[in-house]
Amino acid sequence: MKKIRAAVLGYGNIGKYVCEALEAASDFEIAGIVRRNAQDIPQEIAQHKVVKDISELDAVDVAIICAPSRKVESLASEILKRGISTVDSFDIHSEIVGLRSRLGAIAQEYGVQAVIAAGWDPGSDSVVRALMEAIVPKGITYTNFGPGMSMGHTVAVKAIEGVKAALSMTIPLGTGVHRRMVYIETQEGADFSKVAEAIKKDAYFAHDETHVMQVSDVQQLIDMGHGVNMQRKGVSGKTQNQLLSFDMKINNPALTAQILVCAARASVQQRPGAYTMIEIPVIDLLPGERDELIKRLV
Repeated sequence: MKKIRAAVLGYGNIGKYVCEALEAASDFEIAGIVRRNAQDIPQEIAQHKVVKDISELDAVDVAIICAPSRKVESLASEILKRGISTVDSFDIHSEIVGLRSRLGAIAQEYGVQAVIAAGWDPGSDSVVRALMEAIVPKGITYTNFGPGMSMGHTVAVKAIEGVKAALSMTIPLGTGVHRRMVYIETQEGADFSKVAEAIKKDAYFAHDETHVMQVSDVQQLIDMGHGVNMQRKGVSGKTQNQLLSFDMKINNPALTAQILVCAARASVQQRPGAYTMIEIPVIDLLPGERDELIKRLV
């Protein structure tokens, strides 16, 4: 069986776990790792080709983008135009429909696939929410995150002027309402009050109760653990009081990476265009022969 050749763009928290997930998957091989400083090669990836630009890699089937959400569109657009499919974990919920439309047009033009928002939320949680709504069509779903470190929110804080280091914790208050606890080290000369105000106005935080605290060492606070609890209560047919629940406690970057890899597997099986995870057949996320999967899982 021909293996899927995947390029990894970025070697931060998620990129490291993506490489591990690819190495553990029998149907993939790592075509190479793209990072800003291609001369800095950690020992754990010394066996792989490390380059500064994806153009330096050969025969790439899919590029797994391990970059902040606000850089995803420009990176994906450039890669799709090279005739390479892309997968990303874009997590700005309100912008997903627009991104899907824009990347979809490029993907169709160049005959490739883009799977967007393929983390765990949005991503795998989106699939669970869709299934819940399918079997309980009328009702309310509450998605409660944490407590834990939000990578997307943390990266957003780090991008704000005056921030040296940051940690954003998500605290569930129930019924889908969350508190954001943001811990920062400020750069020398930065006005903490102005930095805190800028954080609270950022789109990642503007709609939640947000508290910003100045600390001397953010690194002492970091724990990659996170989680989610989803509940849906409603009506199936005309029968009320149906209650569904989904719960998980996870290592955030490791799970995000695994979902990116299974989405990359599914991407090459789709027609050209852009997809969210609820549009992809679940069986396409899994390795193995279709009949064997059906026999084991149905």
